[in-house]
Amino acid sequence: MEFRIARVDLAEAVGWAARALPARTPVPVLGGLLLAAGAGRLTVSGFDFETAARIEVDAETETAGEVLVLGRRLLDICRVLPDGPVSCALEGTRFTVEAGGTRFGLSTLPREEYPAVPAPPPLYGGVDAAAFATAVGQVAVAAGRDDTLPVLTGVQLRMEAGEMTLSASDRYRYAVRRLEWKPEGAAAEEAVAVLLPARRLLDAARSLARSGTVRLGLDAGSAGFEGARMRTVVRRLDGRLPGYGALFDMAGAVVAEVEREALAETVRRVAVVAEANSPVRLDFSAEGGGSVLVRAGYGDDVAAQRLPASLNGGAEASVAFNPAYLVDAVNSFEGPRLRLEMLGTGQRALLSSGGDGHEGGGGGEPFEAHRHLLMSVKQLV
Repeated sequence: MEFRIARVDLAEAVGWAARALPARTPVPVLGGLLLAAGAGRLTVSGFDFETAARIEVDAETETAGEVLVLGRRLLDICRVLPDGPVSCALEGTRFTVEAGGTRFGLSTLPREEYPAVPAPPPLYGGVDAAAFATAVGQVAVAAGRDDTLPVLTGVQLRMEAGEMTLSASDRYRYAVRRLEWKPEGAAAEEAVAVLLPARRLLDAARSLARSGTVRLGLDAGSAGFEGARMRTVVRRLDGRLPGYGALFDMAGAVVAEVEREALAETVRRVAVVAEANSPVRLDFSAEGGGSVLVRAGYGDDVAAQRLPASLNGGAEASVAFNPAYLVDAVNSFEGPRLRLEMLGTGQRALLSSGGDGHEGGGGGEPFEAHRHLLMSVKQLV
């Protein structure tokens, strides 16, 4: 096996495939990256039984072949290689990397012990890559981190006709994002819902964001995402998220609007005096044209700031949230204004884009493209 490749291409391919490497593994070969040189290309693959990543880049191949090398060691080497062409070769049991007079030698791992990388699932449809990456980022913040409750660590994708709905919840918050997609084959006839690990899906979506279109494949155990010359296959989680229809019914809610970036900055500022697990309180008032007082802390250790805000449906309203959850929710939106529908202390509050941030859905019916539900804490500061 022998090939030549530009340093930037090798570094990109190794860095991308290394995303699938496990942090720790009792199986040494899973810490390896599989390099396969063929006619005019180099394929780099990583696999850890939950995620498989594969990328192709241009290369001048002298001798075709495969080699399995320690992925993170190769990644470290790629980071320090001088610019210019890189020559790589398999010499017995050693893999050599040479560029600009610098030469590295790497021991190889037993190729025969490396598990078979899963084939991509059958194509199910396509979605705009940039929009998909944005949507996954908006809902993934609401996914849980507790691995003892795996269902709550996932993002659920539901595909129906020309609409994809992404959702995630850790029981204290629930984020939903809708966007258009183009189904193919059986996808055009039936709805399907799949649950995928949030961290893995977020990583895959971000890495494919510049691919133009992400092609989505599905089978009984996995979902595949492919764009340009990159492909990721992610193992599905068992189960489904609880429905959000009743939760998002905010009949009788008081509605407020506030500048989004100003609210996020203010919450971060006043929260520095809040003790662990202490809430940040928002007091909305319609008096004097409308405002919201954001405050945190107890006793002498307090902070407060007032912002302009509008309020409809009442003369005043108060809610309190975990400050980290609130900042995550506010920052997941993109528009200049934020809309809050509030049922009161200790109850639900639904965040969405305010002003002209509403988007259209399928069939011409208006809908909120992105919504984020937060539970207001019962004890106000």
